[in-house]
Amino acid sequence: MDKNPLTEIRFDIPFDEIQPAHIEPAIQALLREAEAELEALLGVAGPRTLENTLRPLDRLGERLYFAFNLVAHLESVASTPELRAAYRAVIPPVTAFTTRVQLSSELYQALRELAQSPAAQELSPEWARFLKLRLDQFRRQGADLPPEKKARLEAINTRLAELTAQFEQNLTDATAAWELYLDEDQVKGLPESARKAARESAQARGRTGYRFTLQQPSFQALQTYLDDPEIRRAAYLAYYTRATQGSHDNRPLIEEILALRREKAQILGYANFADYVLEDRMAGSAERALRFEEELKAAYEPHFKRELEALQAFRRELEGPEAPTLAPWDIAYYAEKQRRALYDLDEEALRPYFPLPRVLEGLFEIARRVFGVEVREVGGVKTWHPEVRVYEIHRQGELICRFFTDWHPRENKRGGAWMNTLYRGVRRGEPHLGLICANLTPPVGDRPALLTHREVETIFHEFGHLLHLAFSSVEVQSLAGTQVARDFVELPSQIMENWCWEREALDLFARHHETGEPLPEELFEKLQRARNHQAALLGMRQLAFGTLDLHLHVHYTPAKGDVVAYAREVMQPFFPAPLPESFAFVAGFAHLFGHPVGYAAGYYSYKWAEVLDADAFSRFKAEGIFNRKTGEEFIAHILSQGNAAEPAELFRRFMGRDPNPKALLARAGLL
Repeated sequence: MDKNPLTEIRFDIPFDEIQPAHIEPAIQALLREAEAELEALLGVAGPRTLENTLRPLDRLGERLYFAFNLVAHLESVASTPELRAAYRAVIPPVTAFTTRVQLSSELYQALRELAQSPAAQELSPEWARFLKLRLDQFRRQGADLPPEKKARLEAINTRLAELTAQFEQNLTDATAAWELYLDEDQVKGLPESARKAARESAQARGRTGYRFTLQQPSFQALQTYLDDPEIRRAAYLAYYTRATQGSHDNRPLIEEILALRREKAQILGYANFADYVLEDRMAGSAERALRFEEELKAAYEPHFKRELEALQAFRRELEGPEAPTLAPWDIAYYAEKQRRALYDLDEEALRPYFPLPRVLEGLFEIARRVFGVEVREVGGVKTWHPEVRVYEIHRQGELICRFFTDWHPRENKRGGAWMNTLYRGVRRGEPHLGLICANLTPPVGDRPALLTHREVETIFHEFGHLLHLAFSSVEVQSLAGTQVARDFVELPSQIMENWCWEREALDLFARHHETGEPLPEELFEKLQRARNHQAALLGMRQLAFGTLDLHLHVHYTPAKGDVVAYAREVMQPFFPAPLPESFAFVAGFAHLFGHPVGYAAGYYSYKWAEVLDADAFSRFKAEGIFNRKTGEEFIAHILSQGNAAEPAELFRRFMGRDPNPKALLARAGLL
């Protein structure tokens, strides 16, 4: 085992050495090590203290989880059949160990003894919060339950880990399995950037014509620009029926996942899974989260109806009074045409001004001005793919974080965009280690990747998560970085998107990739005018996802019928066109079903955090978007604190008050 690259925590991870054959032996050895750590923790003689209980608990299984999370990451970005099989083999034992710790009545009793002892009064605020949170977690996870219920919870947790991993893998495989080849006559309406990317994709497979996939850059181009409605329809149906057929069918998995979550909540004494999940979130309960969604829906709905009527009227202007009613695969297409007509803004006209290398340069310069850090690319670091780049963040001459970037889609990489933590440093001077992955428009030929403005926002968003890790300075590793309530974790990410709309910020990077010309003022003004185009339609779409999530985890039971049909019925009022009978978005809803918990009963968090970020950015707008004092206070009160205090209290420290619930609607122009 000495040569197994997974058995040690290393800042310089030897990605090139890790093989599927290493996974099971490493995890087995690290499980034995973690079991020994647990036994030592339980066997402490004498009074419980910070040193003999809390510190060891904070680090319990550290090497095991480092290796396991590294394997999970590799499976998501460089999957092979061998890697996938090895990963699935280690999920059950790791989950079983985690559950045994969570349900340990002996450990729970040890923490209660510590909480009632004089030593508890001497704890720092961070360690006192860690103790409180762990006590709450033990209670919530069932440490007081009788043995037969603990055994059932262990079985449920293990099965959920297996099912959700299978869900994610099915979705990745189903997405990769679909492709569409078009000829020259069929690609009318597509911008040159999309045609070039599709032509290169076909050539890479020895084919002529244009190849399209269900990866976001390719799929979105078809939906937004392609003139042929039948091809748009075919692509739409393929996308929204992903993972519903054959060996990739996620529908049975959804039913079982929801059933297990319901059972888990009932065993733990909660009315439903959402109440269980949200008890320690900012929302506090399913009722409050549902009310938040309903109130936003009521605010959006009048604008939503007007925007939809205007879009249908716009189509009639183009095609005559007999123009058919908009179908789901028509919405993005006519919305883009309407935006061009209203604001004379062509999204493709912006691409040349957003080459990926310059966007990153500008992002890092903004970070320097606002937060006082230097971001530098470094070489000679092992990665998992040749496209991956490595950067380091320095503050006041000290390395505080290294991170990897992996920006473009691949067949063996899951979809979406995400930031993950590989290692959380603490106050001992250890730097953090993280990564950002996405599926952005790839480079074509000898040109750099030319991005849409929305893709630029995605980069800023994920970098905001990365900064939450990088600036974390709490001593307790379990409270560091993004280990915060799910409805607070999106504040640092979403607030960063605001700089993508500011002229001073855009001037740092929005330059033509060939001429170096800055973004023309005319284009900038069009971008600003179009910012809130169909804000209500887009807002309602997000509310559809959040509302569906809560209904699935509060109201749904098998007695209500097929889960796909139920999901379609819940979502329909939020959508601008009748959804087809085959619409099965829920089978691809990885936020909910790609992790044992993930965003389950928590998708509302995106809108919740939008309220927080719209309000918090108003302070930057008032004091200067590059104001270092404001930036330092955001670090001090938000980014550095991790989970060291209640999220609402951290927000109050930065803003001096509670959030203004109207901030989001004001920014969207809907007040």
